[in-house]
Amino acid sequence: MSSLVLAAPSGTGKTTLARRLVDGSEEYVFSISATTRDPREGERNGIDYHFVDQPSFAAMVERGELAEWAEVHGQLYGTPRQGLEAAAARGEHVVLDIDVQGARRLRQTLPSTKLIFILPPSIEILISRLIRRGTERPEEVARRLESALQELQAAQEFDYVVVNDDVDGCLETIRGIANGAVKAMGPEAVVRDIKAFRREILRILDEEYAEYVNMIR
Repeated sequence: MSSLVLAAPSGTGKTTLARRLVDGSEEYVFSISATTRDPREGERNGIDYHFVDQPSFAAMVERGELAEWAEVHGQLYGTPRQGLEAAAARGEHVVLDIDVQGARRLRQTLPSTKLIFILPPSIEILISRLIRRGTERPEEVARRLESALQELQAAQEFDYVVVNDDVDGCLETIRGIANGAVKAMGPEAVVRDIKAFRREILRILDEEYAEYVNMIR
C-alpha cells in the first residue's frame, strides 16, 4: 500500500476528491495532521486535526515523531509517523491533504510516497475561486493568488498531474495511481496549462493587487 499526497491551489476540488476517496472505503484513510492553530468551528480534536500547543509540537519534532512538518502563515502543521505506520500495517492507502512544502519533506523521509498535483479544468474556474470577489479582504486574495503562483511552479516536482475536469473520472485516475495501474502522468502533458495559469495570476497580481504583494512577501 502507499501514501498519496494530494496538493493543489485553492479551488481545484482537492478536498472533495480526498473526502470521496476515503468516505465509505476500507482501502483509503486520511492522515490526521498535527497543528498549532486553534480549532475552527465544528472541528474536532483527533478527527480533523491533532490540536497541540507550540511546545508540544516542538517536542514531537525533537523526538522524530513527524514524517514532515512546515510553518504555514505563522502556524505549524505536521504529519505524525504513527498514523502512517498504523495504516500501512492495516494495508490501507493513506491520503494526505498537505501543501507543497509538506510534500517535498515527505518525499525526503518516505521516498515511496506518490505525489499527485490536481489542476482545475480551466483558468477561469481557478481564478474565480481564488478571488471569490466580495467575500474576502484584498490582502487575503493577494495571499491566495501568491500561494497559487508558487504551488503551480512546484507542480513540475510531482509524479502525477491530474486535471479535475470530472470528479468521478479524476477519482478513478487517482485510484489507478494508488494501485499501480497508472504509470506516468507527469507535468509534461499539461505544461502549457500550468504556464498559462501562472501568467494570468501574475497579470492579476500586477494589475489589481500590486499594493498588497509587498505585504505578503
